[in-house]
Amino acid sequence: SHKSSKREWKPLEDHSCTDVPWLLLFILFCIGMGFICGFSIATGAAARLLSGYDSYGNICGQKNVKVEGIVNSGLDLTHKKYVFFLDPCNIDLVHQKIKSIALCVSACPRTELKTLADIQKFAETNGSTLCSYELQPTEYTTDPRAAKLCPKYPVPESAPIPFFHRCAPVNISCYAKFAEALITFVSDSSVLHRLISGVMTSKEIIMGLCLLSLVLSMILMVIIRYISRVLVWILTILVILGSLGGTGVLWWLYAKQRLSASALETQIAKDNLQALLIYAIAATVFTVILLLIMLIMRKRVALTIALFHVAGKVFIHLPLLVFQPFWTFFVLILFWTYWIAVLLFLGTTGSPVPNEEGFVEFQMAGPLKYMWWYHVVGLIWISEFILACQQMTVAGAVVTYYFTREKRNLPFTPILSSVNRLVCYHLGTVAKGSFIITLVKIPRMILMYIHTQLKGKENACARCMLKACICCLWCLEKCLTYLNQNAYTATAINSTNFCTSAKDAFVILVENALRVAAINTVGDFMLFLGKVLIVCSTGLAGIMLLNYQRDYTIWVLPLIIVCLFAFLVAHCFLSIYEMVVDVLFLCFAVDTKYNDGSPGREFYMDKVLMEFVENSRKCMKEAGRGGGAEGRELKPMVGADEE
Repeated sequence: SHKSSKREWKPLEDHSCTDVPWLLLFILFCIGMGFICGFSIATGAAARLLSGYDSYGNICGQKNVKVEGIVNSGLDLTHKKYVFFLDPCNIDLVHQKIKSIALCVSACPRTELKTLADIQKFAETNGSTLCSYELQPTEYTTDPRAAKLCPKYPVPESAPIPFFHRCAPVNISCYAKFAEALITFVSDSSVLHRLISGVMTSKEIIMGLCLLSLVLSMILMVIIRYISRVLVWILTILVILGSLGGTGVLWWLYAKQRLSASALETQIAKDNLQALLIYAIAATVFTVILLLIMLIMRKRVALTIALFHVAGKVFIHLPLLVFQPFWTFFVLILFWTYWIAVLLFLGTTGSPVPNEEGFVEFQMAGPLKYMWWYHVVGLIWISEFILACQQMTVAGAVVTYYFTREKRNLPFTPILSSVNRLVCYHLGTVAKGSFIITLVKIPRMILMYIHTQLKGKENACARCMLKACICCLWCLEKCLTYLNQNAYTATAINSTNFCTSAKDAFVILVENALRVAAINTVGDFMLFLGKVLIVCSTGLAGIMLLNYQRDYTIWVLPLIIVCLFAFLVAHCFLSIYEMVVDVLFLCFAVDTKYNDGSPGREFYMDKVLMEFVENSRKCMKEAGRGGGAEGRELKPMVGADEE
């Protein structure tokens, strides 16, 4: 029984298919997603979405079938290809649609039309009638119905949206109202207009800085592998200097602007001054917390440095790993585009139903209403599946690297062979792992939706309970994601199914609990410092560039946009690094558990890790003699080496 509970790990010896039923389930689910897409296209939703339709249920640019009980339906609109809204700025925010009669017209008004006479002239010269179908162009100025059936004037200059055949006003000012209503917290609308103009005037700088953050991330990935030991100290010193320096610069800028009192006449300068003060205070608090954390974590660094060093070597042998996030991102973007397209189709699917105003709406009947839910679950499961495929690919490649004694005998591209193994053997495992995450994510999303819907209606207790549930589910999701990743690594090593792999990985992680803690805190902290470094460099460059334009733009928003982008880019790159370190750690733990360096049970590990094991053993012996505080400090780090 003891033997079965401690099943031997056999790295890369046999490959077998894992979790086939889950793969079949996933394929069935994807077929269902395809069916939804096919159904919405077959019911004419695609034509409605692309060509556009008017308020009477006619699709523009083609002949139409009559709808019972609706006047003006069933018209031949072959020559009228564009949708024109009589009052394009009347937006209903609750239902997120434009409250206005829509008509099909043959051309959008390219100039502003101020009166009914202009509209009549436009109809006669361009042949495009902007009033409802029952009025002839000659009746525009005479018929009393024109007030209701003609557009609200002045008619703004508009142009067709490419591919979608809708006439949209060229000046976006009326949609700015829409944006303001979305961002309700900006009560003073002039602030929003100033923010938007600030972004528009400095868009070249924003693009340049985003590119800079990409380049910096690339450079950091390359540098980490050469100087991982020095890196910890360099990063530590840089972050201390950077956070102190950044705080200093902000206080200096604040003082400088405060002293030059003449600059405070304009409202923009006042906004900037207030923003600077808030930034400076936040930066000071942040600096103090950072320094405290660094003081506490300084002892637990040896194994992490060794693993980072080996991770650097992995990137030398497998340079294609760096491009892994690009592929994942590309596939995710493709999938999300498809998903949104089908979502839009679903919005216009259904049969025409007259509403109370006498216009046509499209509604789905019966069980088809619930296609939405299926579609949303699909979004989460398939996105998680794509991310899990990336984890499995990285794990497979790193495991191959670690457990190949002669690095010369590595396959030509370990990543391609890893992808090949994933597709041939382990897709079911990935589907199962991503499904488990989906199961946790959906209740959390439902709770968050309820929370947003109940804003201001419920009592404090209920809100607190909801927040607590959401928080617990979030923590559970994070733990499961970490366990899943280690389960994928175990699957890559042993070719066992998901549950067995998760159990094996969990046992190993529990045996090395303190090391796991050290690596996750120190390692993540190092990578976090890397992200901070990239964001700070980009932000500092941004402050320097944007500071020259401070008089006529607010530079708070451009700076936030740039920093967010820099953080996202850095996160994409460094998360791959984090994955590699986690996989290496599991391999290292398995290696130290089943091998002890004696003949026949040689270690697979790299020289750097060997040195770490030797050093920790020496420390153990000295600690055993000295028995002081140092012994207690190092004992947990080497718990697994002695088995």
